[in-house]
Amino acid sequence: MSTQTLTTKHDRIGKELKKDSRPKKIIPNIYPHIVCNPKVLGGKPIILGTRISVATIAGYYQLGMSVDEILIALQHLSPAQIHSALAYYFEHLDEIDLQIADEKNVELWKKQVHPHPNAMVM
Repeated sequence: MSTQTLTTKHDRIGKELKKDSRPKKIIPNIYPHIVCNPKVLGGKPIILGTRISVATIAGYYQLGMSVDEILIALQHLSPAQIHSALAYYFEHLDEIDLQIADEKNVELWKKQVHPHPNAMVM
């Protein structure tokens, strides 16, 4: 490519960038498969398009399951989704480990659950 061609190409790109000079909000897409939605699982991080929490994937991992074993258990998920959940987990260990501990805390669950008035207690 000649110097003239490169200069022309760079000038064209520069003009295109100047046309749309509105400020843009850059959002890093580090975990493309992980979202937090206040309407799903109380805003805990979940795998996009599912109700599977990062804590669930981390729990399987803590039990010694490999990514392949997790994929067998949750066949509707992709390897990329599992890896994204694990990457999120390793970057947010304290937060997710606390969620896992809370999920195992039976007394906490008893306080949060309000049985239906007509429910039979055994």
